[in-house]
Amino acid sequence: MFLRKIGGRIFSAAARYEHTSAGGAAAASTSVRNPLEQFFEVDRSTDDDKRVVYGRGWKASELRLKSWDDLHKLWYVLLKERNMLMTQRQMLNAQNLRFPNPERISKVKKSMCRIKHVLTERAIEDPDPRRSAEMKRMINAL
Repeated sequence: MFLRKIGGRIFSAAARYEHTSAGGAAAASTSVRNPLEQFFEVDRSTDDDKRVVYGRGWKASELRLKSWDDLHKLWYVLLKERNMLMTQRQMLNAQNLRFPNPERISKVKKSMCRIKHVLTERAIEDPDPRRSAEMKRMINAL
C-alpha cells in the first residue's frame, strides 16, 4: 500500500468506532479513515507499470450548461483533486520517484480556469451592476 510506504503509522492508521442504530439493538463496526488519506490516491499501487487512462478536462461549452451551484461544487471537487495530485507529486519527488500521469494536474488546472471564465462571462452579462460586482468579487476570491 502506497500510504504505508511513505507515511508509516501516521497515514495508515485508521480509527474504529462502534455505531449503534436508533433502536440500540444493532451495532456495526465501521472504519473511519485518517483525514490525511484524502490527499493521496490510495486505490492504486505504485508498483503498477501499466499506464492508467484518466478522463479529460471539462470544456467551456459543457460548463456553460451548468448552474451556479453545480459550478461551485465542481470547483471544490477540482480543488480537492488538484491538492491531492500536488501532494502526491511532492511526496514522490521527495523520495526520488516518478509521478505517474503528470498531465492530470494540467487537466484539472485548465478545468478550473474554464470554470472561472464561464462565471466571469455570466457576471459580465448580468444587467444588475450590484449583482455583477458581487459575482466578480466572489469569482476573484476563488
